[in-house]
Amino acid sequence: MQTEEPNVLRVERRFFNALIDENSADLDQLLSENFLLIDVLSGAEINKSALLAAVSSDQLKFEIIDLLDSHIRFYNGTAVVTGTTKMNGRFADVPFRIFSRYTHVYSKQQDEWHLVVAQGTQITSAE
Repeated sequence: MQTEEPNVLRVERRFFNALIDENSADLDQLLSENFLLIDVLSGAEINKSALLAAVSSDQLKFEIIDLLDSHIRFYNGTAVVTGTTKMNGRFADVPFRIFSRYTHVYSKQQDEWHLVVAQGTQITSAE
């Protein structure tokens, strides 16, 4: 599975870039049909259609997503990526600045990696 690492990292970059570029078509391709996001701001569960709607309607806007580090582990057709980010943006009219740790779970479906679960946790103190 280590040979899959560049493929997973490419999808990971596409995901973050699609959020910044508000590219809901690219997000639609990258996310599995049963995708679930645990929101870093509120802990709410957000499904694929809700995330796509928020991005395409400009309700959720990412201005900057700095990927600080990431690590990948593989388990029989599944990749788990953990890392840290600094993000700036706004939700509705409320700006946010977040330093977070995240976990993304990818599943290989029909020879392509798809993001099935994303979870973010805000880090409130410097480490």
